[in-house]
Amino acid sequence: MANEIQQPKPFDLVGNPVLIGGIGSGFEAILQYRVHDGHDERTGHFTVGGGTGEHGQFHLSIDVSGAVFQLDRLFVEVFEESAADGSEINKVIVPVIFGPNIVPGYVGFRLHTVQRGDTLAKIAHDHYSDPRRFQDIVRANPLVISDPDRIFPGQALKIPIGA
Repeated sequence: MANEIQQPKPFDLVGNPVLIGGIGSGFEAILQYRVHDGHDERTGHFTVGGGTGEHGQFHLSIDVSGAVFQLDRLFVEVFEESAADGSEINKVIVPVIFGPNIVPGYVGFRLHTVQRGDTLAKIAHDHYSDPRRFQDIVRANPLVISDPDRIFPGQALKIPIGA
């Protein structure tokens, strides 16, 4: 069994701290983590399993408040450093969407199921009192919305909410 990130799922909307959970095994029970956008990163290590091939559960809470992420999209990585040459092996990468870059004071999201007659401007007005904030909804839903002029009844949209 390879290392596995069970939380967050790909393209989940996450906040700060970034919560990471899964199952893993590493040389001498040590794994590394990295949360980054390609411009800034937070890294560290943690212990998991017994160090002699056992897999164990892990749950991390990574404070990224000092990071200057420029993008909405972050990558969460868990990997082992090779004892032979220090290279990154058994790496797992999960792309996520960073809510605090979309709305100030991000606290979570509401789910909105698109109804007949909905537009992104109408949904933004209903949730933010500002139809121009439809782009916040687009940014939070990259796998659901490919064209902001085309949403469909039944689609579940995450509406990021700030404090």
